[in-house]
Parts: sequence; C-alpha cells; structure tokens
Amino acid sequence: MGLNDTPNSERIHIGLFGRRNVGKSSLINAITGQSLAVVSDVAGTTTDPVSKAMELLPLGPVLITDTAGLDDEGELGGLRVDKSYRVLAKTDIALVVTDGSSDGGYDGEIVKRLKERDIPYIIVHNKSDLSEKETPTAENEIYVSALTGKNIYELKELMAKLLDSGDSGRRICADLLKPNDTAVLVVPIDSAAPKGRLILPQQQTIRDILEAGAVAAVCRDTELTAALSRLGGKPRLVITDSQAFKRVAKEVPEDIPLTSFSILFARYKGGLEFYVRGVTALGKLQDGDRVLISEGCTHHRQCDDIGTVKLPAWIREFTGKNVEFEFTSGGEFPQKPDKYSLIVHCGGCTLNEREMKYRRECAAAAGVPMTNYGIAIAYMNGILKRSIEPLGIGSLLERHMNK
Repeated sequence: MGLNDTPNSERIHIGLFGRRNVGKSSLINAITGQSLAVVSDVAGTTTDPVSKAMELLPLGPVLITDTAGLDDEGELGGLRVDKSYRVLAKTDIALVVTDGSSDGGYDGEIVKRLKERDIPYIIVHNKSDLSEKETPTAENEIYVSALTGKNIYELKELMAKLLDSGDSGRRICADLLKPNDTAVLVVPIDSAAPKGRLILPQQQTIRDILEAGAVAAVCRDTELTAALSRLGGKPRLVITDSQAFKRVAKEVPEDIPLTSFSILFARYKGGLEFYVRGVTALGKLQDGDRVLISEGCTHHRQCDDIGTVKLPAWIREFTGKNVEFEFTSGGEFPQKPDKYSLIVHCGGCTLNEREMKYRRECAAAAGVPMTNYGIAIAYMNGILKRSIEPLGIGSLLERHMNK
C-alpha cells in the first residue's frame, strides 16, 4: 500500500486551531507547499472543518484539518466553534495558531482542552514577518511566516519530533502468525457487500498477514468447508466476518483458532478488554432500554444492513425484550451518552485510534457499557470465549460473567 493509498484511519491527524484571520489556511498551504485551503483577508472564510489527506515529510501520510475560528460569533458561529472543538476527538497533534495580537483568551481555552486530552501541541506564532518577537519561550513554540516561508521547515521537524514515539507494536493479526502459516479469511458476498471490492478491514488484514510472511486464503462462507479440506493441513487461524460467525463456528473444528475482523480491530484500536467487559450488559437489558448502534463510516443502507437491521433483530431475539434503538454514523457520536443502557460500535476501521479512545472515554464517563459488533454477535451466539482465546484473554469473559 503506497502512502497515497493509506486509509485516513492510519494517517497522523494534524488539526489547526485558532482565532479567525490568524492565517491557519495560509499556514496549511505553506506547510504542504500546495494551495489546499482558501485564503482570504475576510474573517471567517473557513466555516467548517476541512480535511486533506497527503504525504508530508518527515511525518509520512497525514490528514490535515483546518477549522473555523474559535472566536466566531453569533448562533451560527457558535455551531462552527463547536465543530472545531469536535475535531479534537481525532487529533494526534494540534497547531495552535496565533498572529501575536491575541489576548490569550481563545488560545488559552484550546490549550487547556489539549492538555486535558493529553494531545501534543505546538504554539505557532504566524505572521512573524510583521512582528519583532522571534524568540520562543518553550520547546513547543515557534515563530513562522506563512507568507515568506520562514521556519516552515523547522515547524515540520518540530511536529515530527513531538510525534516520534516509535512504533506502537500493535498489529491486526501478524503477531498471531509465524512465517508460512496459513490464515483463512471468510468473506461473505451478499447484497450489503460492496460491488467489485473488499471492505477496508478485509484489505488491511490481508496486508498484515502478508507482512508476517504468512499465507492469506480467502473464501466465502459458502465455500469454507471445501476450502478447509483442500488446505492439506490445519490453518493457524480462521478470521470471519462477524455476520457469518454462527455458521462459521459450526464448520471450523474446535481445535482451529477462530475470531473475527471486528474483534481483531477492537484489539488493534485498543479497546478489546473494554468491549468484552461491556458485552455482558446485553443480558441485562429490559423493555424500553435504549441501545445506541454507532458506525464510524457512512454508507448507503441496504435492506439487510448489519447495523440498522440485523443487529437490532438479533438483540431483540437474544434478550426477549422490546429494546429501543438509535443510530449514529460517521463523525456523529454523543459526548454525553448517558441516556443509553448500552452502546454497540462497529470495528472502527475508518476511525483513528485517538477517536476510538475518545468514544470509549465518553461512554465510561457516562457509566454506559460499550461493546462492538463482533464481540456482541459472538456473545449472543455463545462463542465469545472461543473467539477471544486466540488473543490471549479467554478468561476475561468468565471473570466478568461471574461478577
């Protein structure tokens, strides 16, 4: 996968924040060397967060987001400011842009929020060509000029330095495999499957398997038994789309490790144990309880859509209760989800790690249990323990069921 093909969820997310007319859009153009953002002397030109994916050396693949001014006014301006702050949920590094004329109020508020969320940031004093001040007072402070290009290279180097935390070591499944192992991927092709291509988590998993020096064997659920018989030996791991969990679990012998794409992505995004703890709330739902089903992506809903059709039906059947459902998709997620008895989230393949962490923190702060599609489906089919055993936490479910 080339840098230009890197999914946004795997890119470094850079957010620019500041008051109106401090030169955020001009700074983006200077950093990227391209005219990506509309520049104007009129305050409030940027009205909504605008993101652009690109390669930015020495950082690599990034997603740069320009936000509306934090001092925007009026009712509509307040909504724009709220959208700007929402960008923090997925920001890996923030550039707090000022032109030296600020009284510190708006800049101080954004810095406060960045510190609360432990987001690294740089105070960028733009328009230094118009100011006599040039000496930073902190390591994360720099004077630049988007107009002349002064210290733009140094700013990019400083961003790379703040983010130089090394490889996290997290893999989708490569750490579960050895060279020449075989992993079987079960990919149902139904009306909800995109025509002519595999979905993102399937693509990323195949790539991770190949990077481990292992072999990826891909088949539909309808050909699984035949595929297993032709391998000439047991696969090291079977990974299935969660919708086919029930059928696949019956066809895959117990001595072959089995899990799902959704469960692997729960681990990859850092929330596996949190979701396993939350899934037991399914057995406690009562009539009238509200369940939020949230997806990170937006797509055209089909008649057998998993989030809006299949999961609600399976949950009602499993609980025997008249549960109410609400749905969100894309960037929408409630900051205070306290009205829900449970949140069931997708695997989050289109969301970066920081945004998934933010959503879990929102749920935890509200005291609302949260799980994900694959874990919920495996739990309702009585195969969750088997499905998480390959990941080394098989005993975790039993501990929480006994509480």
